[in-house]
Amino acid sequence: MTKGPQPNKLISETSPYLLQHAFNPVDWQPWGEEALDKALKEDKPIILSIGYSACHWCHVMEHESFENEAIAQLMNDHYVCIKVDREERPDVDQVYMDAVQAMGLNGGWPLNVFLTPEQKPFYGGTYFPAKNWAGLLENIAEAFIKQRQELEDSAEKFADHLGGSVLEQFSLSSPESSFSLAEISSAAGRLLPKFDTIWGGLQKAPKFPMPSIWLFLLRHGHATNSQQLVDHVHFTLIKMAQGGIYDQAGGGFARYSVDGEWFAPHFEKMLYDNAQLLSLYSEAYQVTENPLFKEVVYQTVKWLEREMLHEEGGFYAALDADSEGVEGKFYIWTQPEFEAIAGDQKEFIKDYYNISENGNWEHGRNILFVTDAIETVGGRHQLPIAQAKQALAAFNERAMQVRASRVRPGLDDKILTGWNGLLIKGLADAAIVFKEDKFGKLAFNCASFIKSKAWHSGVLHRTYKNGEAKLYGYLEDYAATVDGLIKLYEASFDREWLQFAYLLSSKVMEEFFDNEERLFYYTSSKGEKLIARKKEVFDNVIPSTNSIMAHNLHKLGLYFENNDYLTLAEEMTARLKLLILTEPDYLTNWAMMAGQLAKPTAEIAIVGPGAGKLAGELQQTYLPNKVVAVSEKETDALPMLVDKKMVNEKATVYVCYNRACQRPVGTIKEALSLIV
Repeated sequence: MTKGPQPNKLISETSPYLLQHAFNPVDWQPWGEEALDKALKEDKPIILSIGYSACHWCHVMEHESFENEAIAQLMNDHYVCIKVDREERPDVDQVYMDAVQAMGLNGGWPLNVFLTPEQKPFYGGTYFPAKNWAGLLENIAEAFIKQRQELEDSAEKFADHLGGSVLEQFSLSSPESSFSLAEISSAAGRLLPKFDTIWGGLQKAPKFPMPSIWLFLLRHGHATNSQQLVDHVHFTLIKMAQGGIYDQAGGGFARYSVDGEWFAPHFEKMLYDNAQLLSLYSEAYQVTENPLFKEVVYQTVKWLEREMLHEEGGFYAALDADSEGVEGKFYIWTQPEFEAIAGDQKEFIKDYYNISENGNWEHGRNILFVTDAIETVGGRHQLPIAQAKQALAAFNERAMQVRASRVRPGLDDKILTGWNGLLIKGLADAAIVFKEDKFGKLAFNCASFIKSKAWHSGVLHRTYKNGEAKLYGYLEDYAATVDGLIKLYEASFDREWLQFAYLLSSKVMEEFFDNEERLFYYTSSKGEKLIARKKEVFDNVIPSTNSIMAHNLHKLGLYFENNDYLTLAEEMTARLKLLILTEPDYLTNWAMMAGQLAKPTAEIAIVGPGAGKLAGELQQTYLPNKVVAVSEKETDALPMLVDKKMVNEKATVYVCYNRACQRPVGTIKEALSLIV
């Protein structure tokens, strides 16, 4: 009787990505003391291979190389082979991604890095075709024996680079610098020449949503009455919502489009993108009142509920790009498949979604995407708008029924605390803008999940699966959760969430803060020690953890009248001033913070019976640079509410700047007239 393939040491892990590799013939081990000690004991170089479950090219390299017996033998003979899920261990990914980029190589995933037994990197890259990978394995194994000193010297140089000061590396500004709106307008102006005026976004391919860029431009454009900025954001969000990057039938955005037209997505769906896009589309709706943006929010939340929600209230990490080994197969349509469900308004639907007999994409298949508004397409087919919308909704419903019978993409069913923090914020934003109780309830349940499952023994944990929370939380987990909790307070005015946010921020100050550079480390002083302790300052598809913390400290400083927090938020942002003004592309969350510091934040306190109702009315006006505290009682212990009294025994609104309050008023109309 022949034995089937035997598992390696990844079989005991909970990460779906690591489990995908558990039956490779490579002797993979998870990152940890056992594997690192083995490399030292056997004096072997380490292959560190980093990816994530929804990564298409990770799957390709696994199939071509890591399932290849001959290549696996090379790896096992000469190396200690370690697999890392970058979503579970962003600290490890961050260190070695920086190293590969310092080598002058492009970063990305899969990330494959060669380390000395002491964990110091000396070579790396991303995806390697099988033949190239086999050749590289042989060459490095030989060099490790014959040119060991050269490799050690190179590794030492990269290790020194990784441990360098952020202040020195990026020539950061003085913490005493301040901002003017004119300077921030100048930074926004640097993005103008990069706008894609035909397809929206910036002129580049592939195209990522990059929510913080558009949120910054929306807020700054609104604050300075720059219609050009607001219009480009509006145009970009329309084009994204119409593109193949958005799942037209089922809701939710893919991670990016491979082209510059938002047409052909890389079909993986990540929780962090969709969380932030809920916030962006909700805010944009307040400014533009475009009904398309409301539809996107509602449809995306419906997808999150249907496909990403864990029964305990948290949300899963990601959906794979592939099903049945084919990228996008779950989402695309042949002409016959389309015809079978097209219905009575076949020609209209075909025109609206750009269905082609020969396929608008690869291999005769079609991606659903929109180029003209429904009113325009309906007009071409003499369909009244109500009838056109009805036909479209009916088609989408049939399409979802067909998809329900298809083989689903893989689900990464771990729950990541930081990404759930982003989603709490997205859901709370949507609850505020659309006055939708269901969105608020989902946000509440998610926050309750984090508080009860991820937070225990004074530690916020990174990941949860199979009833167990594990891994010491990173700054992303703390910062994004605090951000979400503050927004949940603004949606519900339930003090529990503001107090929890304040508690978590106190932990961040204790365990992550570098008093010398006045910025935060990515890892806790109580977490695992790597060869370098990094700080994250650049905003990317997720804003940098330091920029999120600056926003958090500013808001909590106002709510709790904590001058240390307010001063630190200003100092952190000032540190980045030179970069914000000269290279804003990857500092837009910082630029948003600078905008709030350039113009005083409105501190709005509402007290007395009916205060919550008044707050809900206030929140229908687009005022991003504010904090709102509410109590239905006249006396309240929250510092921002202390000594705020009712006038004439009615709910009363106080508008304050820098703790100096203007005359109390009884209506939102009067309050708005006091906001500068």
